[in-house]
Amino acid sequence: MAAAAGLVAAVAAALGALLMAPGLTQPHSGGPPEGSGPGAVERRPPGRMDQAVLLVRNELPAQGLLLAARSGSCHQCLYQFLAFVPPSNGSLRKPGTAEVVVDTQHPLTLQLNDSVSDTELCKIQYHFGEFGNYSLVVKTLSTSTKTVSCDLVINEGPVNSYLPILFAFLVYTGTLTIVIVGRLLMKIHAVRNWVYKKLNPRETDRLINSELGSPNTADSVSSDLTPHLWSTASRQRLRSLDTFRGLSLIIMVFVNYGGGKYWFFKHESWNGLTVADLVFPWFVFIMGTSISLSLSSMLRWGSSKQKVLGKILWRSFLLILLGIIVVNPNYCLGPLSWDNLRIPGVLQRLGFTYLVVAALELLFTRAGAESGTLETLCPALQDILPYWPQWIFILMLEAIWLCLTFLLPVPGCPRGYLGPGGIGDFGNYPNCTGGAAGYIDRLLLGEKHIYQHPSSSVIYQTTMPYDPEGILGTINTIFMAFLGLQAGKIILFYKDQHKQIMSRFAIWSIVMGIVSAILTKCSKEDGFIPINKNLWSLSYVTTTSCFAFILLLLMYYLVDVKRLWSGAPFFYPGMNSILVYIGHEVFENYFPFKWKMQDSQSHAEHLTQNLTATTLWVIISYVLYRRRIFWKI
Repeated sequence: MAAAAGLVAAVAAALGALLMAPGLTQPHSGGPPEGSGPGAVERRPPGRMDQAVLLVRNELPAQGLLLAARSGSCHQCLYQFLAFVPPSNGSLRKPGTAEVVVDTQHPLTLQLNDSVSDTELCKIQYHFGEFGNYSLVVKTLSTSTKTVSCDLVINEGPVNSYLPILFAFLVYTGTLTIVIVGRLLMKIHAVRNWVYKKLNPRETDRLINSELGSPNTADSVSSDLTPHLWSTASRQRLRSLDTFRGLSLIIMVFVNYGGGKYWFFKHESWNGLTVADLVFPWFVFIMGTSISLSLSSMLRWGSSKQKVLGKILWRSFLLILLGIIVVNPNYCLGPLSWDNLRIPGVLQRLGFTYLVVAALELLFTRAGAESGTLETLCPALQDILPYWPQWIFILMLEAIWLCLTFLLPVPGCPRGYLGPGGIGDFGNYPNCTGGAAGYIDRLLLGEKHIYQHPSSSVIYQTTMPYDPEGILGTINTIFMAFLGLQAGKIILFYKDQHKQIMSRFAIWSIVMGIVSAILTKCSKEDGFIPINKNLWSLSYVTTTSCFAFILLLLMYYLVDVKRLWSGAPFFYPGMNSILVYIGHEVFENYFPFKWKMQDSQSHAEHLTQNLTATTLWVIISYVLYRRRIFWKI
């Protein structure tokens, strides 16, 4: 694995060379435009990412046009005015024109209305391509019937903005292949003998005669700690849990750094799920699993409940403090100021969630429950029934969430409103972003102390501040961690019974999936409670926990049962999760994690930078692991 780290370090250079290849950073501008003729125009210099140029040609002699658009990802939104297109000059046979820039991330619905009567003349749904150049020709088909046609012409085709992802995939896949092949070759005696001879020729005879068969981790400079630790310590510490945590963390780092500026690596504007929306609940889930295992271990080794409670309080305090003082402020803009300091945050929510779930587990832990010595009415539920007070507490919390969400009166908003406000819901509730959740945060924390730029501000054009890590959503975060706690109890109750553990993970996943299907009616917008990361809705928790149980099942099977995978490279950041998370936040704007780009409107260059920064944190965590440096709170 030591050689693998050096190899991964070269990925950034290779990735940059491939992604910055001609044709990937900017569109081709040479040659005549496609569809040259009356509707064609010269290709202008490339604009911004995720945008295209649309020229509207109005050949109607006496009618001006009003052009408006609505994004396909904007549910029940008002059309947004784009441009006025003047009528054509009949005597000069010159059409009226207007040029606009349109979004290419999602399909658009274009609407053309008569500027006088405001009657709809035509409506077109189309997904424009990045840096494409288009013309929309509006003309009369028949003078007798006055039928209007709207024809979309491609003057110059768009670029394929997803090619950088393909190249990145090939680079990382190639790197992984080389590492796997190298490890397989090292299992061949002759190859291993030759490698050790080249690395340390003075000790060749000693390596061959004594050390080669089983390298000593203390003496051999090229040995890897992984096989030794995996064969001995892994029975005490499940590598699949650290691998799960590391995978969640690395995806979180990548999307926080920008995710190549692709929309699906950003948080969903309101209802729905993207890749970025999965990682935080997964991290909370595996935190709950770790709580179950760690508390059980501490109590088993004789620690008193008072001492364990002290550790829980101290760790929660540190997490909340780090979030408020270290992660939230941007010290590049000046010293820390209470006037506009954001109070909620990721670490703050993790700290409070840890406090509640760990204290709940400590309070209701029953001696003999994990060993199976307690008698239960239903042996199949032995990991649930002994903890019925915990379930009552969680159900009470969920009842509070439901009552506050759907029954709390919010000034100027309908009761139970779950929408984004802004131009959503046809613009009827522009200042109701988040309903009760947003209202509680603004009331208790103040508008200046919550997140000022929610993900809904772009698509839904919301102006109200809203915090996705606010107060009300913390209730469902606790529920998410509690579900992770159940996964930990399954591991404890059915220790070394792999089929039982995996079958129960599968059952939990199915149950959560069924609950999600009921709550959402298997739709994005029309369910009882839509999936929503900003609200941390109940269906969001059940859906992401469904995926979490499946993912944990797969990792447990591959890493701890069959041992087909060591968990690398995700295992290493999973062992140093707090350090990697805080480090990537603090050093986000510093070289080598960020540098001045040659073309800031290139997905390829953003993807190169973000993947390089993420890879560096994997390498850092690997080096820390080899040196046995772990930052624990």
